[in-house]
Amino acid sequence: MILQALTRLADNEHLVPDPDYEIKPVAWLIVLKSDGSLVNIESRRTNVNEGTNRKPKFVGNPMLVPRQFYRSGTKPSAYFLVDNAKFVFGRPVGNADFDQKQGIDYHTRFKQLIADCFQASGDTGVSAVLKFLDEHGPESGQLDLPHDAAPNDMFAFQVGLEDPAHLREKVVEWWKDRSRPPDPDAAAYQCLVTGAQFSEIGQFPQVEKVPGAAKPIKLISFNTGAFESYGLSRNENAPISEQAAVKVATALNRLLNPEYPKPDAPQETLPRRMIRISTDTAVCYWAVSPAKTVQNALDALAGLLDGETEDDVAEVYRSVWRGRPFELQDASAFYVLILSGAQGRAIVRDWIETTLGETVGHLAKHYEDLQIVRNARPKKGSPPPLNTPLRRLMDALAAEGKSDSTPASLDAGFLRAAFTGTPYPFQLLQRALVRSRVEAGNDDWIDAARRDARVSLIRAVLNRKRRFDSQAATRYPEAPVSLNPELESDGYSLGALMAVLERLQQAALGDVNASVIDRYFSAASASPRSVFIRLLKNSRHHARKAGDADDPKQQGFARRLDRLIDFFCARFDVNRKRYPYSTTGIPAYLD
Repeated sequence: MILQALTRLADNEHLVPDPDYEIKPVAWLIVLKSDGSLVNIESRRTNVNEGTNRKPKFVGNPMLVPRQFYRSGTKPSAYFLVDNAKFVFGRPVGNADFDQKQGIDYHTRFKQLIADCFQASGDTGVSAVLKFLDEHGPESGQLDLPHDAAPNDMFAFQVGLEDPAHLREKVVEWWKDRSRPPDPDAAAYQCLVTGAQFSEIGQFPQVEKVPGAAKPIKLISFNTGAFESYGLSRNENAPISEQAAVKVATALNRLLNPEYPKPDAPQETLPRRMIRISTDTAVCYWAVSPAKTVQNALDALAGLLDGETEDDVAEVYRSVWRGRPFELQDASAFYVLILSGAQGRAIVRDWIETTLGETVGHLAKHYEDLQIVRNARPKKGSPPPLNTPLRRLMDALAAEGKSDSTPASLDAGFLRAAFTGTPYPFQLLQRALVRSRVEAGNDDWIDAARRDARVSLIRAVLNRKRRFDSQAATRYPEAPVSLNPELESDGYSLGALMAVLERLQQAALGDVNASVIDRYFSAASASPRSVFIRLLKNSRHHARKAGDADDPKQQGFARRLDRLIDFFCARFDVNRKRYPYSTTGIPAYLD
């Protein structure tokens, strides 16, 4: 079903108008005369960092080129008429070391394809390219290559003012004839995706930009005997026609690339349909319906899931960001694919089939569950954000803010709960509590933001578990968005009491190297009675010192904190006005 849905996406967005050609970035255009003499090597690059303070970064502009399958091994194949400098000139750009014998081999293979095309088509433009390559091979070394070209920059050819050489009519006809199967009538396999009969199984195309993968990888491959069965070898175990495989790979490349060029207008890009929630996990989403209302809703999802503020969310989705259901009448299929990269192949972490209307409702409930009163200071002149993006939530669970230490399976489980309205993985609660204990006392802005994210997750996990588990509903009440002073729970009340004690210490002594939370949080979480005896004694000194401040507001604040301490102490029958007072009402241990 996944492959069929990806094939349908490729058809709906016309991603593969011609299976023999694809869009690739071409950085340089070698302009020739009809006799093969060089006119110029023109740059087709764009500085993607223009207008910023970052170092200039040049990339080639998209162009329709003959399809280029991923090459590997000691003798990689040459591409047809469009390739990098190692194949076009038999030597690299710049001062990189390169074996001349290997350069001759690369250049010969590149030239042989072009010679085959000229022999069959007799095209005059191809003839000019051959003459140029004969004169400027790796042994001549006379031609100065662009000094600022990158090793992977692609070079194409153009003769005069006509179309690029690889798009000339006779050249296109030859390339299409060469790409056709040798015997289309000898159908030995049935495609698992389309059901069509075909004769030859090729390699599944590479997928680029998969998070966690250092290079392009495959979604389907059988590279060891352990993956084979029933006497079948390699990709015979999953027979997919070349046309279907190209569509699937192209659809995945389109989803994983946030700036994928439009097939009919390569200078423009298709709407984004992906967010990254960690260094090795990405969420791809799309809908079947081409209706404008559906596509507008999909456009808003990126800001809704990955945005930092309400300004990043489309107007119709503000209600969802605020945790309010938004009515979207759409019954067409909506797909979510969660992918990670590994050595050699992509890993499908999860696959969700639903409708966009249902998804919007589930996301509204998701954001409602995450809402809390935030402690982190907002940006100057901005209101506190109502919610936290998905990636920021997962970063808050990672050790020292490193998102790669969050398991990909946990990312996938969290996203499934957000998209489908099911209970969150309980591991979210466990990791949030562990990180809260480890990072207790850190007081930078980013630490406050991470605390807010973890508290959002704790509240969401508890409330959703309570909603789906009748036993949990009897054990604890629903977690509110802020402190509930009326909630009579030992752990809850002692946590509130410790927060007030720390605030009183800060009012009396200012910033100290080790606060109440830094020194006693872990011990108080396990055996509170022995810890709170000392803390309550010290609080009398802190209250007196803070109450003696010159600022009347500071004095009033200290009296309010002192009354809050008495309020929570009364729940454990602790009377601080009587000395010595008994703390036996405070539990010795917490479960």
